[in-house]
Amino acid sequence: MKWYAVLIFLFCLLLGCINHGKLNYITKLPKKLGENSGIITLKDSTIWLIEDRGNDDDLYKVDFKGNLLKDLNVHNAKNHDWEDLAEDKEGNVYIGDFGNNSNKRKDLVIYKIPNPEFETGKKIDAEKIKFSYPDQSDFPPVVGELNYDAEAFFYHKDFLYVITKNRTIPFSGEAFIYKIPARPGEHSAELVGKFITCKQDVICQVTAADISHDGSTIAILGYGKLFLFTDFKWDDFSKGRMKTINLGVSTQLESICFLNNETLLLSDEERGSTGGNLYSLKLKK
Repeated sequence: MKWYAVLIFLFCLLLGCINHGKLNYITKLPKKLGENSGIITLKDSTIWLIEDRGNDDDLYKVDFKGNLLKDLNVHNAKNHDWEDLAEDKEGNVYIGDFGNNSNKRKDLVIYKIPNPEFETGKKIDAEKIKFSYPDQSDFPPVVGELNYDAEAFFYHKDFLYVITKNRTIPFSGEAFIYKIPARPGEHSAELVGKFITCKQDVICQVTAADISHDGSTIAILGYGKLFLFTDFKWDDFSKGRMKTINLGVSTQLESICFLNNETLLLSDEERGSTGGNLYSLKLKK
């Protein structure tokens, strides 16, 4: 092999020149964030991330070159199973501690923290939004009703919308939409809708969600598929138009957020030799 061919090969290895399907590779995330599970952006050039179960009670700021800029400990919070991030118009951030693989949890909570961009210290205080699913009576329910795990939510007009991750056996592909007030306290989640992503197990499980800045598009992520809702009415956005996009990859995609109304940011967990990356996806009008 010619020396220049070797250099190109090594260059590709370093920059991740592998098949990312329809996703545009931006950067490798810090090794520390190998189990990243939620992402938001409060500025055009940086993102905030969390990790899921078994990791620190921290919120991390990273730039688009993969540099870890800030590590904030979230005070008055515990990472039982943090799964997604959301933000409101004032820059308040919400951490969804509602991972519930076995459908046994009775301590579901969403942490609300003030805009982390203005925090100059190493800690930030959280308020608790506790909630329960009123239609769940057994912990866990029978295998055909394992509908109470969640890894996805977003904020809209003083409410948080949680979309569940289906774990039924056999897999039905059905996701539930719950509405929760975005204020501290104890709440009973309101079931406002249901929809079927698709019926291919794993790939069709919901792993993250966000709403565009103008409120016209809701993006729901799966392990290799993206589900876009438009032309909907509140609260049951599932009655709108759903478009399914095959992303052409099968990595452990866990996080999604809108950079602007036409561009999504996505990230995946490290799994073997894949993942641990930040991507973008331009939506076609």
